[in-house]
Amino acid sequence: MAEHDHAHTSSSSRGRLTIAFGITTTILLAEVVGAILTGSLALLIDAAHMLTDAGGLLLALYTANLVTRPANSRRTWGYGRAEVLSAIAQATILLGMGIFVFVEGVKRLINPPEIASGSLAIFGIIGLVGNFASIMVLTKARAANFNMRAAFLETVNDALGSAAVIIAAVIIAMTGWTRADAVVAMLIGVLILPRTLKLIWETVDVLLESTPRGLDLASVRTHILELPHVRSVHDLHATQISTGVPVLTAHVVVDDDCFYDGHASSIIDDLQKCVAEHFEVQIEHSTFQLERAVHANHEHANHA
Repeated sequence: MAEHDHAHTSSSSRGRLTIAFGITTTILLAEVVGAILTGSLALLIDAAHMLTDAGGLLLALYTANLVTRPANSRRTWGYGRAEVLSAIAQATILLGMGIFVFVEGVKRLINPPEIASGSLAIFGIIGLVGNFASIMVLTKARAANFNMRAAFLETVNDALGSAAVIIAAVIIAMTGWTRADAVVAMLIGVLILPRTLKLIWETVDVLLESTPRGLDLASVRTHILELPHVRSVHDLHATQISTGVPVLTAHVVVDDDCFYDGHASSIIDDLQKCVAEHFEVQIEHSTFQLERAVHANHEHANHA
């Protein structure tokens, strides 16, 4: 992706996050007022949930600005990995909220509080409308990077929470069964946890410098070995700096003649073209060290 494309994507993400943050903050303030006026504990808890998610969106917005900073001699890859750290922070918050909802739900099943169902439904509808607007704003950009995926998950989580408030309010109004609030809340917590855990796993994979998903290193090795003059490959590593920035390095043993007849430079071109175009995960950042066969005598025994 060209540099201006990255800039355009980042600018679009910041704009969408700003709108989503504004909507979420407005809903938060409305729910706080509603909780004070109605005395609804359920609405107050949902407001606390919105406060957490507003903080998550603010973190995502800050990160979206941070990653636009250029690389320097201290941070040669820039601040791209900040989006991974932000996504982990947001996913951890969501995980914590899911656990809290479940624990609080159990408490409410044992001792259900009095809930004003009418007021609860009204503010639940206000929240759902606002959350739906945020989802529409973030939907197109949710696949842009880990940061945007985490922000999108938070708005979906908010919408589910608002829907739960409405459903609980309807059940309570029709049956008087106040435990419905706890049951619905726990169900929402169960639904959001798998996606949150998946996001955490994927971002931790990046921090552990695992091979990017969709890239088969065995296939890469085989394809490199098929290139003319290549005799062997070792120290083959692939990792991911941030979303859309995979990196690959390798030591490639070539025929001795290549260092004397001018083939070395063309082999570098062939190797970089190979990993940039041949595989599903296209790697634009690749570094190859060309070696003679006798260089193996100087390599560490663990290199493979």
